[in-house]
Amino acid sequence: MEILYLMIICSVSLAAIFLVIFIIGAKKGQFEDDESPAVRILFDDEVKPDKEIETPKNEKE
Repeated sequence: MEILYLMIICSVSLAAIFLVIFIIGAKKGQFEDDESPAVRILFDDEVKPDKEIETPKNEKE
């Protein structure tokens, strides 16, 4: 029966720690933008203009 009290105290303490971490994250804005990271991978990167491909100076044609 004593172990049950210990387990209840440990689980309530762990839940309180997670709650504090969640509140800190929410206040810092961690959960503000939840849609764009999932959709960001679908967008193409900006197209950079093609530059002339230079051959290394050590190679002879």
